[in-house]
Parts: sequence; structure tokens; C-alpha cells
Amino acid sequence: MRYEPIVGMEVHVQLLTKSKMFCCCQADVFGAEPNTLVCPVCLGMPGVLPVINRKAVEYTIMAGLALNCQIAEFSRFARKNYSYPDLVKGYQISQYELPLCHDGWLEIEVDGTSKRIRIERVHLEEDTGKLIHVGEYSLVDYNRSGVPLMEIVSRPDIKSAAEAYAYLTKLRQIMRYLGVSSGDMEKGAMRCEVNVSLRPVGTEKLGTKVEVKNLNSFRSVKMALAYEIQRQAETLDKGGTIEQVTMGWDEERQRTVVQRSKEFAHDYRYFPEPDLPPLEISREWVEEIRARLPELPAAKRDRFMTQYGLSAYDERVLATDRAVADYYEACVVAYPDGKKVANWVTGELFRFLKETNTTIESVKITPTALAELLTLIERGAININTGKAVFAEMLRTGRAAGEIVAERGLAQISDTEKLERIVDEVLAANPAQVQQYLDGKETIIRWLVGQVMKATRGKANPKLVNRLLDEKLQALRQLREGGQ
Repeated sequence: MRYEPIVGMEVHVQLLTKSKMFCCCQADVFGAEPNTLVCPVCLGMPGVLPVINRKAVEYTIMAGLALNCQIAEFSRFARKNYSYPDLVKGYQISQYELPLCHDGWLEIEVDGTSKRIRIERVHLEEDTGKLIHVGEYSLVDYNRSGVPLMEIVSRPDIKSAAEAYAYLTKLRQIMRYLGVSSGDMEKGAMRCEVNVSLRPVGTEKLGTKVEVKNLNSFRSVKMALAYEIQRQAETLDKGGTIEQVTMGWDEERQRTVVQRSKEFAHDYRYFPEPDLPPLEISREWVEEIRARLPELPAAKRDRFMTQYGLSAYDERVLATDRAVADYYEACVVAYPDGKKVANWVTGELFRFLKETNTTIESVKITPTALAELLTLIERGAININTGKAVFAEMLRTGRAAGEIVAERGLAQISDTEKLERIVDEVLAANPAQVQQYLDGKETIIRWLVGQVMKATRGKANPKLVNRLLDEKLQALRQLREGGQ
């Protein structure tokens, strides 16, 4: 490509507070009947006064610390003035000149290469309402009005759609680890806008940037950026110019479309919010918040590799989601074999989650229950195949492994004398296969093992079966050779 893409991202994160940003209305509004979770404050009635949500401020500081930001000692809210049907007051309470957090960074990895994306600012604001278009008219739902939003603004350090995707997924992972947001883009809990421009390779001057909105999934971000980069490159190649506009992503047509001309900061006539006091953030509070930050994904991945001897693949998939990582570690506490636990979690458990489209929080098997199952397998009470069948039953019913094994008579047969009799019966019933073994086709022993397992309904100890078959077949071979 003759052009270098320059991308900056603005990500709005809905915070998991119980109440809205400036009033006591419920903040979890997804799926609620329109205009039922509102009050005079979030409806912008005359004479009402907003009150700052302390938990929202705390969550923003947590996010800022996790993103390596400087936390401001002095911050304040501002009014962002513009007219739109979903903005009931005619202005939005946000932060402008003095955000809560600034000058941070986030490390991403693309194709095995690490890169640092600088964070310009992290600030708080309130959400607007939601327009619902029905035929030739539109309806407004103000439930979302006043819900606390944290806006994370990056520097223009992203150079490709792949880097944007990595940045966004890493950002959501951190927000979920912190517990400050669900990060669910499909429910509007995380919304993304990208600013993209092109410049000739080798030059420093930035090109004209275009903002792209309506990106409601990671896939949309990747597709929209790839399309917009291509569109701008083709325009420049034809001698055209790029206009500074706001584009929307049309999911159905898989293309960007012009929405309106780009606004500038002065268009919003920002001024300090007169109804809210400035925020003075004490260093003691910041350090208290820092002290209780959870272990973040990158640190957890490194620890999993060193402490449990996991592969790069295992530590990555186990540490991606905090709930999965916590489940895994709780199981290792009860059954201290990190690699074996990882195999069951990333294998049997993940397969179940994928097939049923459920999350690990809803799984009926507790970490200690999984540890009990692995202990039964290790002690030889059941074999691995039986263990998988028991595991499936546990997932379905939530019952304990020992209880299922006892009730269904699934205990592994490790009685040598009993298995020896069954092995003798299998050998006697299959003389042709025995002869194949004696003639040099030793792989046939696997088929004979299968016959013993079939005769015991899968309950025989496989290692013992293999040993007994090997001993008896070797004895038959020596007998034949001695006869010759």
C-alpha cells in the first residue's frame, strides 16, 4: 500500500453501577419497557439538580490505573451543547478540559509482535436516550438517558484493522476483569467510534480524518476500518480529496455511508457545568483503589505459565476471561495438577460451553466437584472414558461424581483375576486375530483391547488389560516358537 492508515479510537463503556450518573434511577435499562426507568433529573425537568455518582468515579479511576494513566487531582464536568431528539436537556454532562485520567497506554499483540497504544484520556459522562425508527416516524426511549458512560480516547497510534481489533478486545477484557462493565457490545454496553485517515508512506503530516460510527461488534470495527481505508485510498489514487465527515457503518451493505459533516469542539460550546462541584481526588483514595485492583490478564497469563507449567495456548485461553481463570484456579487448589485440570477445562468443559452456548458462571459443576472427578480417575476408581461420561452427567444434573459412579455401577474393574478370566475368554473367542498377532501383526492388540473393554462395558482398567493381553500373547508366541 502506498498509504499508511492512522487510526484513533473512542470507546464508550457503560459502567456497572446500580444507579445512573446523576440520579438514583436504575442504571441497568437493557430490555426494560420504554421510558419506565426515568425521573425528573434524567428527563431534564426544570429546577432539578444532578448529584455525582461516587461509584462511577471510582470505576473510572480503576480503569485509568489499569490503563497506566495519570489520575488527575482536580477534575470537573462540562456541558456539551447540541440539539438532537435523544438529548432531552439540550446538552450532555461530560468532561472536556479536565478529565479524570490522562496519558496512559495499553499493550497489544498482533501476529506475535507487541505494540503500545497510547491513551489520551479517560473521562466520565452521561448517556443519551435512544431513537427507535418506525416507518416514517421515530420514537424516543429515555431509559438510557443519564446512564454512566466512561469514554476512553486513544492517540492515533493504530495502523491497521487488525490492530484496532486487538486494541478493542484487550480493552474489553480489562474492563471485564475489573468488573466495571460487561463489555457486551450487542447490548450497547460498549460502543466504538474510529477516526481514520491516510497519509503517503514515509511522510509525517496527518491526512484528513473521517469518523466512523454505528460499530456494534468487533467484526463491524474490523470490516468498517478495512472498507474505509480502501475507500480513502481509491479516492486519493483518483486525485480526489478526503472530506472531514462523520460516516456510519451500514451492516447490510457492508460499507460506510456519509451521515453528516464533522463537528469540532467549538461547535459544542463547552463550558463548566454550573450545577456540579469540581472533583478533588485525594492521593490516598487513588492508592487505596490501586491496592485492590485485581490481577490483570497479562500478569495472570505470565503467572499461569510459570506456576502451573501451562503452554502458551493454555494460559491464553484460560486467562482470557476472569471467570474462567478463577474457576480453573479454584479447581487447581482442590486438585493440584495444573496441566491435567487445564486439559479438562479447555477440552470437555469448553466443548460443553460451545455446544450449549452458555457461560462458565452457569455451569452446574463446581471446581471442587471437577476436582473430585479427576481424583477418582487418578485413583483408578474409573477410567478416562467413564470419567467423560460421568462428567457429561454432572454437567446435566449437577450431581457429584462419586454419587453417579456408585448409582450406575461405573467403578473401574481393576481385579486382576477377574480381568484375566475375561481376557482368556476374548482370546479363545477370536483365534483368527490371535493368529494375526503371532504372525507379526502386533497392532491387532488394540482391537483385542477393544473387545475386552466391550465385554466389561468400558469399565476395565485399560492399562491392566493391555498388560494382561501382552503377557498372554507373548506366552503363546514363545510356546509356538518352542514347538518349532
